[in-house]
Amino acid sequence: MAGRARPHPAALRTWFNPPTNTSGVRAWLGLLVVLGPVLLVSMDGSILFLAMPSISQALNPSADQALWILDSYGFAVGSLLVAFGNVGDRYGRLKLLIIGATCFGLGSAAAAFAPTPELLIAARAMMGVAGATLLPSALAVLSELFADPKRRAQAIGIFAAAFAAGFAIGPIIGGVLLGRFWWGAVFLINIPVVVLFLGFAPVLLREVRATRAGRIDAISLVTSAAGLLLTIYGIKHTAADGLAMSSTASALVGIAALAWFSVRQRRLEHPLIDFRLFRDRIFTIAIITGLLPLAAWSATAYLAGIYLQSVLDIPVLHAALLALPGAAVLTTTCIVTPLVVDRVGKRTALLVCHFTIAGGLLLLLFTTITGGVGWYVASTAIAGIGYGISFAVVADTAVGAVPTDRAGAAGAIAETSNELGNALGIALLGSLAALVFRLQGPDLAPTLDETLQHPGLMPAAATAATSAFLTGLHAATTTAAALHITLGLAATRALRQTWTR
Repeated sequence: MAGRARPHPAALRTWFNPPTNTSGVRAWLGLLVVLGPVLLVSMDGSILFLAMPSISQALNPSADQALWILDSYGFAVGSLLVAFGNVGDRYGRLKLLIIGATCFGLGSAAAAFAPTPELLIAARAMMGVAGATLLPSALAVLSELFADPKRRAQAIGIFAAAFAAGFAIGPIIGGVLLGRFWWGAVFLINIPVVVLFLGFAPVLLREVRATRAGRIDAISLVTSAAGLLLTIYGIKHTAADGLAMSSTASALVGIAALAWFSVRQRRLEHPLIDFRLFRDRIFTIAIITGLLPLAAWSATAYLAGIYLQSVLDIPVLHAALLALPGAAVLTTTCIVTPLVVDRVGKRTALLVCHFTIAGGLLLLLFTTITGGVGWYVASTAIAGIGYGISFAVVADTAVGAVPTDRAGAAGAIAETSNELGNALGIALLGSLAALVFRLQGPDLAPTLDETLQHPGLMPAAATAATSAFLTGLHAATTTAAALHITLGLAATRALRQTWTR
């Protein structure tokens, strides 16, 4: 058009491909590309909650194999996040993202077509290892793309929303797919997202390495991974099956390994985890806030799924759709939290986080063996506010508290707190519910589903079983709510002088 100055080509290149640490179009497109694998990694932590009955019918795994099908993924992710966060910092985050996404896709394909329980367990473990490479490196890449604190907080809030949404919608996606396809579809859905990521990531994302010198301490890598794996395994099996030599020994060896690991880090010039970060009250309580909400969410989501299907006899697809309101609230809260925190302050946000989770959990106390769908939906929606705040605040605090070259390691600590919460929630709170069921139930089988399928089950015994399960659900949710109220009060008091508006 005549009379209008044409933009200089260099200006156009700067606008689309801005200099490092600017929040231009390329940064936001890079965020969009990263969200795909982040969503998949978190979604695969919960997608089997509704798929296990179909997998059990198809592959006929033993009780131990079924447990490993569920747990091998979370074990691998939780035990390797810290290690791979540091590997990405030192050797290249983009390179690790691409390698991890490729392995995640291959593992997903192997899981979808696994002909035996053993191969499915191996494929799930492979997916977990790959997932551990993706999360900390993705978060570190975002911290490099967005140098402005407000833009970075927005980007990390969206990142946290995708991570949280994956956990929330995993059972929903699983239920929808199982309504139309065979069980392997819950893994094949990962493939298109991985392909898109591998196509766009090299174009939109930059390679980023830490500026620190020095090699990674291999002994620390092995010790951190082994210590976390053995500790999680031992605690889960001790909580679920009671004291046994193997599980108790595993937990003790794991705890000893982690203790030795922490001592070793204080002597290293370039530690995997800088424990000096935990001297900061904000950082420490934020990490705890990352663990407890995931423990509460995973346990209540798992138990509520059984309640809806086995107690209220709601079809799997309908049960999955009932979780949508809570998932929508959780995701929205993750996105808006960074903006709201600027106005109300982090201390207020922390209060809202813990007390909305507690309030939402306590609403489940109104559920009965004859009805409670409305209470369930209200519970997930109210608690979803707190879950969303916890995701957003933890991620932003962890990354913002450290230099850029340690962002991957700090992000790994934040994500590890989430994964540990997810792993321990079902083990501890779920085992509490199982204990109540064994004590109050008809003593025909260790679980509700097995009891309801017992040959010649009398109506009175079925009622007693469902009542016992509901009592266990109420015990688990009450315990989780009490923990959140306690932590909320303690954190507010401890941070009164530190976290101000």
